[in-house]
Amino acid sequence: MSGHLPVMPAEMLEALAPRDGGCYLDGTFGGGGYAAAILARAACTVWAIDRDPEAIARGAALAARHPGRLHLIEGSFGDMLALLAGHGVTALDGVVLDLGVSSFQLDDATRGFSFRTDGPLDMRMGRSGPTAASLVNELPERELADLLFAFGEERKSRRIARALVAARAVAPIETTGQLAAIVRRAIPAERGGHGIDPATRSFQALRIQVNDELGEIERGLTQAAALLRPGGRLVVVSFHSLEDRIVKHFMAAASGRAAAASRHHPGTLHRPPPARFRLVTAKAVRPLPGELAANPRARSARLRTLECLATTPQQGLAEAGGAP
Repeated sequence: MSGHLPVMPAEMLEALAPRDGGCYLDGTFGGGGYAAAILARAACTVWAIDRDPEAIARGAALAARHPGRLHLIEGSFGDMLALLAGHGVTALDGVVLDLGVSSFQLDDATRGFSFRTDGPLDMRMGRSGPTAASLVNELPERELADLLFAFGEERKSRRIARALVAARAVAPIETTGQLAAIVRRAIPAERGGHGIDPATRSFQALRIQVNDELGEIERGLTQAAALLRPGGRLVVVSFHSLEDRIVKHFMAAASGRAAAASRHHPGTLHRPPPARFRLVTAKAVRPLPGELAANPRARSARLRTLECLATTPQQGLAEAGGAP
């Protein structure tokens, strides 16, 4: 697992509170940092999901060190209900999700996630579906601009889209280096070299679209809530505002903390049933200064936790937002 530093591992363990005999899911296995920490903390069983076959292959060594306790499944965490049911698992004592791209994927130039090293413009967390290259070379200019604005929160999305369309008319955009250079020419960095790289938001937007990351989060949260036993906890670490907003709103709604309707609205005449989830973290937990110094990638991380009260998996699914 060298080269991979899990974010807020101590805080994750405190929030998840794994116990002996429990059954837990690491829905975003990645480098295996969280799964290893859970296995070390309690004599429990851990199921681990990752859509990246390379992550599953890396996990074989950890599984060998914990025979019968770590079970690896290749797939998307947004499909966790079906994936786990295929192995006879219908309820869990806890779920942890570490959202976004893994350090292994970022550091491998051949995967095409990073603008810091040149490589093929891929960005797929798995090995199927369209690549980022297909998006930048095929989408109409307006759709490309809308994508960059919506998923990258890029205010200069139209200027970038115009530059991409002009560049691809000359030659296809096939590498991360080409894409980054086009974006940087379209929106030069701030004077003094401060702030994020101009290509950051565009790369984020394309990655989110390629992997349907926001849809995956919504499906995963709903299904995780459905799987939790009473007392079970859902722990989610997010890394940018789009992810965190979905998690925050989901947990608020599930715990009955969503904004109340007007007292004049007819629907308020009927009291809603008591919430079957409890929001453990009133505010997101952030990394401590020592961790930020050791792992700068943790700087934007936010951890939120939801606990299941007395409910069945089926009730939890209905009250957390419907069928998967």
